Amino acid sequence: MNNIVIKVEGLSKRYHIGAKHKAYQTFREALSDAVTAPFRKVAGLLRGQATAAAGMHEIIWALKDISLQINTGEVVGIIGRNGAGKTTLLKILSRITEPTEGYAEVHGRMGTLLEVGTGFHQELTGRENVYLNGSILGMRRGEIDNKFDEIVAFAEIEKFIDTPVKFYSSGMQVRLAFSVASHLEPEILLVDEVLAVGDASFQRKCLGKMGDVAEAGRTVLFVSHNLVAIQRLCSRVIWLDEGEIVEDGQSGEVVSNYLKMYSSTQKEQKWSDMNTAPGNDSVRLRRACVHPEDGTSDDQITVRMPFLIEFEFWNLVPDSNIRINIMLITEHGITAFSSSPYQEMIWNGNPLPIGLFRSACHIPGDLLNAGLHRVMIRVVKNNRYIIYRSEDILSFDVHDSSDEQVTYFGGRAGAVRPILKWTTELLDRG
Repeated sequence: MNNIVIKVEGLSKRYHIGAKHKAYQTFREALSDAVTAPFRKVAGLLRGQATAAAGMHEIIWALKDISLQINTGEVVGIIGRNGAGKTTLLKILSRITEPTEGYAEVHGRMGTLLEVGTGFHQELTGRENVYLNGSILGMRRGEIDNKFDEIVAFAEIEKFIDTPVKFYSSGMQVRLAFSVASHLEPEILLVDEVLAVGDASFQRKCLGKMGDVAEAGRTVLFVSHNLVAIQRLCSRVIWLDEGEIVEDGQSGEVVSNYLKMYSSTQKEQKWSDMNTAPGNDSVRLRRACVHPEDGTSDDQITVRMPFLIEFEFWNLVPDSNIRINIMLITEHGITAFSSSPYQEMIWNGNPLPIGLFRSACHIPGDLLNAGLHRVMIRVVKNNRYIIYRSEDILSFDVHDSSDEQVTYFGGRAGAVRPILKWTTELLDRG
């Protein structure tokens, strides 16, 4: 049985909104305030101010009655919209802030990366901060010596390691902070969305390093809006909303439910008035629709089923060489494919007269995976210039077919799910 390294029971955190925080006072100022306070209150009442007790202000609960357990070696993602309570939870676990109610038990040496430069003394050099952080984690100097070169190389700041951290850019601080937190072998690693500050190549390195930490049997809590990274790294996901746990389970299922909650399908749109329809002086849309090849937009689309993505548009400029380009995006933000009518028989390469056109993209069955999909459209002129675009003009669900549900249990990985030809030969009978 796995050992519990994090146990949270009835955890809540309350904040006061609108409360004014005074600067530190001298003893004389504090004494004067205490003496004059009653008189100020009476004066306020005489001026018609509110009679509510002093100090009354709005209260919000960043966390409300959170309970969970995390075992040794688990890699857990925490997702939710801004303000859901994700960072507050990590701050309580890392002892940066105290809970209002409940408690959190943490068993093991913890490395944290919650904000740029977490745990750094700005006046000390990078080298000094590495040793300071290692000491805070309870490591001996010899252990830090053994890891030092690897930490600096990973952070890519060799030339600046003896420069005070206050002169580092935010990206440099993130690189060093993450490198320290992940290389000094904490038993528990807490990482917040701060990785978004780094560049793309460093983010990939960080994800790879977190994967190494997880494979070593250590525990990782990872807060991120990058749902692809969450699913790649985490086997379990906790979804928070308004300080409460909405769902806690297998990563693919939780992320899918999260996306469906905040996404709605829009399988058809129509604009009857050309003057107010989306577009510009060159082109305007009349209709956008996705539907099964032999059905309507009200009909369900399954993984087996061929379907159409159709656009009706007014071309407003004579002899214009325009074409529609679409991109199909999965619920995980991955581009499944893009397409343009390069093989269209009649108008490909030929200028369009002024008029109303319909352009349809035929999607074969047994291509897309199940899940929510979004359609992005671009109208391209002369194969070079984008003259109109719409990021989310259509959205639709692709459902598993009934025979697939019987023969296969669990979701399939990948943006597409084609049926491919396989052959198997007996080469030698044993």
